[in-house]
Amino acid sequence: MQKQQFRNSWLLLLTATIWGTAFVAQSIGMDYVEPFTFNFIRSIIGGIVLIPCIFILNKSDKKQPQKQNTPSSRKTLIIGGIACGICLGLASNFQQVGIKYTTVGKAGFITACYIVIVPILAFLFFRKKCAPAIWLSVLLAVIGLYLLCITESFSIGLGDSLIFICAILFSLHILVIDYFSPLADGVKMSCIQFFISGFVSAIPAFLFEHPNLNNILSAWGPILYAGVLSCGVAYTLQIIGQRNMNPTVASLILSLESCISVLAGWAILGQTLTVKELFGCVLMFIAIILAQLPGKQK
Repeated sequence: MQKQQFRNSWLLLLTATIWGTAFVAQSIGMDYVEPFTFNFIRSIIGGIVLIPCIFILNKSDKKQPQKQNTPSSRKTLIIGGIACGICLGLASNFQQVGIKYTTVGKAGFITACYIVIVPILAFLFFRKKCAPAIWLSVLLAVIGLYLLCITESFSIGLGDSLIFICAILFSLHILVIDYFSPLADGVKMSCIQFFISGFVSAIPAFLFEHPNLNNILSAWGPILYAGVLSCGVAYTLQIIGQRNMNPTVASLILSLESCISVLAGWAILGQTLTVKELFGCVLMFIAIILAQLPGKQK
């Protein structure tokens, strides 16, 4: 179990790394297409990418065909994929639209509040208790995210409210994955969630926006990166990595996305980090390491 949790922690860290660097692609892509259209295309691409992976895995896994093909397991897979897809689609769209009405720093901080919301929801609805060290990790992570993201006076506006709803939806997404990931095939469930998320994004895209093929083709690079890596690879790694992991610990590791996005901006776009931001990164890493200690001591 320790080896599995260690491996899953690295998978979640890789997920956070991909998501953090994907902010560059998302920023560039939004110059060409509108938010719902961007999420619609990237989600569909993410689902399509996983289809050949499913066929390859099915051919290589011939030892347990009955376990994965029972009516009960198929029903659980479909329900889990739909539930994850709805949460993901709603969260992504609230975030994308909210960014239009607030600053990136405030959006990053409010979104990452899921590291506080997850343990609260997990305790209220599933009675999952956390060790004191994990709650201390949550506190350190919140302070680190504040130092990292907030550069101006904090106020609540329309965009801030939309981003906070996004944080709640991402928290639900993490908890839904925590429930279904031990019960269903991670790659198949991820594939289903992307097509559902794409459908959720397609409705407002065609109702309120004007998807243009030329604009979509102009943003092919950012869309492919966001669709293949950020969706197809990263969200699948999240589902696999969260298996048998404490959802609060998982949310803490995934919140490193904020640190990595800042570091990616420094390395790729030449943006500099202040002393305050560097200290925020250090606190985040301390929080992640502290969250891992209770499991190792046991």
